[in-house]
Amino acid sequence: MDWSDMPPLATLRSFEAAARHLNFTAAGREMNVTHAAVSQQVRRLEERLGVSLMVREGRGLALTDDGARLAWQLSDGFGTLQQAIAAFTDNETMRALKVTVTPIFATSWLMPRIADFRASYPDIELMLNPTFELMDLRRDNYDLAIRYGLGRWPRLESEPLIPSSFVVVAATSLVGNRRILEPSDAADLPWLQELGTDELKIWMERRGVVVPRKKNITHLPGYMIMSALRDGQGVACTARVFVEEDIQEGRLTVLFEDEEGDELNPAAYHMVWQPGPMRAPLKAFVTWLKQVAKADPGA
Repeated sequence: MDWSDMPPLATLRSFEAAARHLNFTAAGREMNVTHAAVSQQVRRLEERLGVSLMVREGRGLALTDDGARLAWQLSDGFGTLQQAIAAFTDNETMRALKVTVTPIFATSWLMPRIADFRASYPDIELMLNPTFELMDLRRDNYDLAIRYGLGRWPRLESEPLIPSSFVVVAATSLVGNRRILEPSDAADLPWLQELGTDELKIWMERRGVVVPRKKNITHLPGYMIMSALRDGQGVACTARVFVEEDIQEGRLTVLFEDEEGDELNPAAYHMVWQPGPMRAPLKAFVTWLKQVAKADPGA
């Protein structure tokens, strides 16, 4: 299609609206412009086409034969365009919302709360993928990721969801009366680490501690970490938000804690998405996440 031969879209829209209402003022209200602006656009279209499209008739307007023919064709064309956009919008609205999260975030924070989202938005089909893999949102067609970090992911938008201090915890039964004053004091204990992550290694290295041997580290899927931790099978690094209740009730003991904003651990859980306008299901999910996180971040 050669768009250089087409009149400006604004002139076509103005004429189509004026032709339906046979009134510049009513057309202007529909388009949120003045009646004078509509009249001017119609005159520009007539000059461009070299024909008269509308004439004054009493206190109103009337279409010429050329105007009636063009008005019918434009109405049909705009109607087809509107149907195409509506169909596309409906498809986008109905397409399942795909979200990737870390397994430990899914089991410890999201799943205990997700029933509220399902009740609030029963028409949104939700696909959750708990995985430690860093999914490519564009390539893998994900709408949203929830990631732990500094919020600096190239070519992606992000917003903090849950700021949380980082804690090193163990079952009270595992620690007993042992004095642990420095990270090296716990290096010989069994350690638990979420499969595919480096939290333990990073945490230790930032404090100048070398884990003696990898034989005392058990790598587990995120959904198994918490049960193993509570059973006294090892020490783990995790966000405090996931273990707050266990700490308060004495099941877990905090060995070390990095305060929020600590230069050694300035991270938080972030919502991450591709740049551009959000489709309706994603906007609803993001709004819900923020409301829940604000009202009940870790309970």
